[in-house]
Amino acid sequence: MHTENSRIITPVLVASSIILMIGFGIRASFGVFQIPIASEFAWARSEFSMAIAIQNLAWGIGQPIFGAIAEKIGDRKAIFIGVIFYAVGLVLSSYAITPGQHQFYALFVGFGVAGTGFGVILAIVGRAASDENRSMALGIATAVGSVGQIVGPPTAEYLLSYFNWATVFLAFAGIIVATLALLPILTAPERDTKPELEETLSQILRKAFYDPSFTLIFLGFFSCGFQLAFVTAHFPAFVTEMCSNISGDSLLAGIGVDTTSALGAFAIALIGAANVVGTLCAGYLGKRFKKKNLLARIYTARTIIAVIFIMLPMTPLTVISFSLTMGLLWLASVPLTSGLVG
Repeated sequence: MHTENSRIITPVLVASSIILMIGFGIRASFGVFQIPIASEFAWARSEFSMAIAIQNLAWGIGQPIFGAIAEKIGDRKAIFIGVIFYAVGLVLSSYAITPGQHQFYALFVGFGVAGTGFGVILAIVGRAASDENRSMALGIATAVGSVGQIVGPPTAEYLLSYFNWATVFLAFAGIIVATLALLPILTAPERDTKPELEETLSQILRKAFYDPSFTLIFLGFFSCGFQLAFVTAHFPAFVTEMCSNISGDSLLAGIGVDTTSALGAFAIALIGAANVVGTLCAGYLGKRFKKKNLLARIYTARTIIAVIFIMLPMTPLTVISFSLTMGLLWLASVPLTSGLVG
């Protein structure tokens, strides 16, 4: 029985948002480790990039798996397993000394991201919210989760100025384990148990792929993930190596962003900050306009912004402009897509 909660801000929403924030913050910082790891081992950039790519693939593959786990044994147990995968992956990665080890351990991190990410967490938020508040609650959770992107990359960049990358990985492992303290708060109405809903995963997937609406949402999210994962993995190093120098008397230098390396981390954080506004606006607009039309506009605008950025010379101004505009659209698709699929 679904008892509707008329409040938007609830303990479930707060706890869910914190878990998303920490998990997403760690994941968003991996691009900052590109240069330190490649430099220490004298590897080609592609070696650690492959690890990040594998991590993203494992994240995608893991989401339906953790969704099924949550269906079978409960949301909190699924998140617990996700946290363990995440922490184990980070700890093992901190001791990795070959590209193959980094790439293999990235599987654990990717499954950890899946178990602590949007798929499992937003399902709890959605069931705990009323029909009227669901789109907005999902937008808030996504936005607060994105605060991790504001904090994660600059934190990694700061810690790397004092510790080596392996020590930072271990610190991040301890932080993700600390989220287990929030699990008792994550209570939501049980899922529907009508006989017609008791279907196997293969039956559900078969039905989904025969549904044109699901196919369009799948393709949209696929392109969304490609764009976002590419920027997260490569943008900090790209800015570090390709951006023009930062003037010593500029506003950026005045706030401590005086190198292109610092600008790369700051750019990811700026995307996260703009994303907070973007996802909240998307959640609000999702209550008033057709979600599919909003999604189409988001995907189109992202493409236009990326093309313009690539065509222009890279300067601190173009990096900041790209980060702000792309950030407004960054995860704006999440509350809309989650609202569409219920």
